[in-house]
Amino acid sequence: MRCGSSPCWRCDCRAKEPKVGEQVRAIYGASLSPDATAFAHIVDDGGYPRAVQRFLRGWRASSSRDVELPVEGPVTRVMHSPDGHWLACEVAPDGGSRTQIWVVTTDPDDRDARRIDAGGEMEDDGTAELIGWDGTQVAAILTGQDGVGKSCLIEPATGNRLVLDRRSAGRLVDSWAGSALIRVGPRGYRELLMLHGLTEISLLPYEPGSTTDAGVILDDHSPRRLRASVDGETKLYQPAKTFGPSSSEGFVRALIRSDNGSDHARLLEVTTTADGVFYHVVAEKPGFELEEFVVSDDLSTVALLWNIHGCSELQILQYADNTLSEPIPLPGPVVGELSISAGGSMVAMTVQGPSQPPTVELVDTRSQEWEPVDRVPTSGPVAAAPTLDTITARDGLSFTAWRYSPPEGVPDRGALIYLHGGPEGQSRPGYSEVFPPLLDAGITVFTPNVRGSGGFGKSFMHADDRERRFAAIDDVADCARYLIDNGFADPARIGCAGWSYGGYLTLAALTFHPDLFAAGISICGMSDLSTFYRNTEPWIAAAAYPKYGHPIGDRDLLDQLSPLLRVDALTAPLLLVHGGNDTNVPVNESVQMADALRERGRTVRYLVFPDDGHEIAKRENRAALAVATEEWLSAAFSAASAS
Repeated sequence: MRCGSSPCWRCDCRAKEPKVGEQVRAIYGASLSPDATAFAHIVDDGGYPRAVQRFLRGWRASSSRDVELPVEGPVTRVMHSPDGHWLACEVAPDGGSRTQIWVVTTDPDDRDARRIDAGGEMEDDGTAELIGWDGTQVAAILTGQDGVGKSCLIEPATGNRLVLDRRSAGRLVDSWAGSALIRVGPRGYRELLMLHGLTEISLLPYEPGSTTDAGVILDDHSPRRLRASVDGETKLYQPAKTFGPSSSEGFVRALIRSDNGSDHARLLEVTTTADGVFYHVVAEKPGFELEEFVVSDDLSTVALLWNIHGCSELQILQYADNTLSEPIPLPGPVVGELSISAGGSMVAMTVQGPSQPPTVELVDTRSQEWEPVDRVPTSGPVAAAPTLDTITARDGLSFTAWRYSPPEGVPDRGALIYLHGGPEGQSRPGYSEVFPPLLDAGITVFTPNVRGSGGFGKSFMHADDRERRFAAIDDVADCARYLIDNGFADPARIGCAGWSYGGYLTLAALTFHPDLFAAGISICGMSDLSTFYRNTEPWIAAAAYPKYGHPIGDRDLLDQLSPLLRVDALTAPLLLVHGGNDTNVPVNESVQMADALRERGRTVRYLVFPDDGHEIAKRENRAALAVATEEWLSAAFSAASAS
């Protein structure tokens, strides 16, 4: 099955054979300067991922500098300020789940870096999330140990802050000129509120199960941003167009992404006035999800990314006259992390695929020509393009999976079902440094999107909520049956692995369907949903209730779904992997499973990375994980063949 995107990136799927032992180098997360003469991005090629500033035009063209921060840990986000003077960086000390915000100037000769989120409850046990900029102030969410988030604007030079909103499970989405968009609600039940002065406005009618989670405030009779123009002269950009009663007090306009009123996310324009809220559909693609969008600050241009069976499709909307371009051919199957220049002439994005580690590329929105930007090519072990299969579950529900086959001529050694996180994540044909060594060893890799996965509409995403999770566990078993029935796997040599929720689902599959699996690998997975709730970050627990069940009211359900309480059934050799600084899924989730299996005399190994967290972000740790995965499965499959 093909995705239907143009051109089909699969055409040359066998031209480049997978390589083994290459050092991975990836770049991603670009942020364009407002005048498109420079950008910043993240480089992952050794140690923790770091921020790098690059210059495209002018006398510094083709030069770069590492952004030096006095803290050890991966940079998770970097963003240019609206005036081009600052870079704000989000960093996770020691790879943990809690982050800090640091700022530096864009002058390469200025090496001063300052942390702007510290103080009060944030000093030791809080987390800070970088959201964006409101004029010359950093927009951020500061969450204390109590789980209450403060949506703030912070002056980068002084650290002075203005609190816009304070609530549990509240998340700042965008802020401009005294208005703010705040996301509220748990996972799968989210909506956006507009804060304007003392007024709090719900933007869309209440619809249980819908998700409205991204938005950009366009204007409220003020220019959107103060930016630097291409020639370096600072000027104000005026709104490209105005809707609604412009004389009405409290007029605010925004673009938002929502599946409210539809099964799939689309782009809506919302206008709030003293007379009420008005909205209309700006762009939609029936049957497919709007995944991401960005708006230029002169409001002339909107870049849209659609999710087509897991592949990406890019379109450009000329917002002044609502002209939508044909899909722009992409240099890879999976694209994300859009960034747009102030005038809308340039869009930066992260591009990746099975044979292409993440890299940043730029596209001219007018000519649609691409401009690769990295002088040192991305590198790493690669895989051929996968095949998109469709599986029919035992209850008749259909879902898809990407099947990666070993290189031609490599003897079959077994098959691995690899499960994504979330559960609202999605298996896509992106880059993996874990898969190529497995394929070279003769192990087929199967990455399904079982019920509950994102990218297929809200009905499918809610199909595993609470008591429906038993069916999602059965989906994993049905994947194994599919591989066997179609000759893709030997029944005696099938493994199951996954990260985060995928790690949990792996443990669940091994305990609910133990006869199907010869090996398992759980990476940062939950083993007992009750202990997970008790020990995870409070804001993570609060958001998870509709998905898994409430730790008090649904205790019996959580016990029935917890692999640790079914550990007697688990017989397959199990590798448990965890980051020592993980506070999302605390390390005890792996420790207690390892202890229980050892007590029962089962084959188990516990691999912990003490200098990493939930993402396993450090380059050397990821390389060690790839080696451990291949060795564990090869040994287990060899033992199964000999028995």
